[in-house]
Amino acid sequence: MLATTDPANPYGAALPWPERVVDSGDGAAPATGHRAGRKAGALVVQVGGDLVLYVERGGRTLLSFTDDADTLAAAGKALADAVHSGALGAMSVERADGEAVHSSPLRDALTAAGFRATPRGLRLRG
Repeated sequence: MLATTDPANPYGAALPWPERVVDSGDGAAPATGHRAGRKAGALVVQVGGDLVLYVERGGRTLLSFTDDADTLAAAGKALADAVHSGALGAMSVERADGEAVHSSPLRDALTAAGFRATPRGLRLRG
């Protein structure tokens, strides 16, 4: 996990942000809505050197760059480990990939990592 502005994060500087693609039922299409960027307070989670999650400042919104369940689980565990170690404060994720986190594929990865359901989203405290 890195800050988006960390020189070790190549995305948005040396490398373009990967295109996020969603399957709308009619086939894959470019995602719309929130976009990743090198913004203060935002984080990236990489697994095996590949960008998996973009965490907007405050942690309420996540963007994913894969739909592989094992990779998402590893990224969710990295977020949970950062909260438990004190590197991040408590997180309350409300939206993932433009929709409520409760209806997102990320829900399973985050709950497996220890996030608990609340009326507004998924929360994890240190």
